[in-house]
Amino acid sequence: MSIRKLFMFFAVIVAAVFLSTQVMAEPITINWWHAMKGARGKVVDTMIKAFNDSQSEYVVVGTYKGNYDETVNAGVAAYRAKKQPHLLQSFEVGTQTMMLSGAIYPVYKLMKDEGYTIDWKGYLQPVLSYYMNADGDLMSMPFNSSTPVMYYNVDLFEKAGIPMLDKTKPVTWDEMGEITAKLVKSGVKGGLTFGWQSWTQVENYSAMHNIAFASKANGYEGLDCELLINNPTVVKHIAMLKDWMKDGRFFYGGQKFQGPTAEFAAQNAGVYIDSVSQIAKMQATVKDFQWDVAPMPVEAWMTEPQNSIIGGASLWVFKGHNKKDYKGVAAFLAHLATPEMQVYWHKETGYFPITLAA
Repeated sequence: MSIRKLFMFFAVIVAAVFLSTQVMAEPITINWWHAMKGARGKVVDTMIKAFNDSQSEYVVVGTYKGNYDETVNAGVAAYRAKKQPHLLQSFEVGTQTMMLSGAIYPVYKLMKDEGYTIDWKGYLQPVLSYYMNADGDLMSMPFNSSTPVMYYNVDLFEKAGIPMLDKTKPVTWDEMGEITAKLVKSGVKGGLTFGWQSWTQVENYSAMHNIAFASKANGYEGLDCELLINNPTVVKHIAMLKDWMKDGRFFYGGQKFQGPTAEFAAQNAGVYIDSVSQIAKMQATVKDFQWDVAPMPVEAWMTEPQNSIIGGASLWVFKGHNKKDYKGVAAFLAHLATPEMQVYWHKETGYFPITLAA
């Protein structure tokens, strides 16, 4: 065999090996640790599957790591052990911790580095601003964004002779006192319960009444700020709720949402204040009575209520992975932000979409 033919033979072999390697190359795995279980977890799985089915370079693997606290703790521990996932879902309470951790690849930089030109003005600004640093850079991608609303049992209201609530105008706390008294008088165990007490009755109460929650513009102007929750207005509000416990107008159903949701579903409470994200869950589980939603109550003196604030969680990208991996992470985040995924997420869970297009 001539040298030329031998060279061509080896060239063909090398090309064949190269092509077969390309064909057989395993997709890159992108790990996402989250706190969504049950019905919400199934929605997350569907969104992941839609991305995985749309391309062959990456496979996103979603893993439920427990509640919000447990998920964040798992992520922090994994980073310290250098076994961190690519993406971690952290609730809004952990935003400052994640932002200052030094373990994060900022989302604005990731998307830019991977060639995505994103018009951030097309996103809901109150949501984005919650996850921005002092320079206005987006540090994490908003995912499940919520705000508190008031759920009420229509059947119990009718039984107690209480008019249905206005969806556009909040009742006052004085009126809520009268409503809950009528509910208790009609035989309901308790008039009102709510979940996430500090979020609904301190943070959001303060925001809606234009009361500073902390010094230095609620911490936006510096980390050396202090809580101002012992102001007379908030203290008076909490004292009122304590008084309501004496006659059943308010009762404590639990710290987070599981207990209060169960109490409302069992018709032990006529009114329930919690995240708007509970809508989808109650649509799927509450079949024994009619219920509806209304805005959070305000004080009678507050003639122009301010906006409530954002709750929920966002997706943080950990440092320490390969460049090729981050290309897949960016593609997945872009997938989650598409109008189709945002509309699906909103309809199936009750969480707000984060883009104006959705």
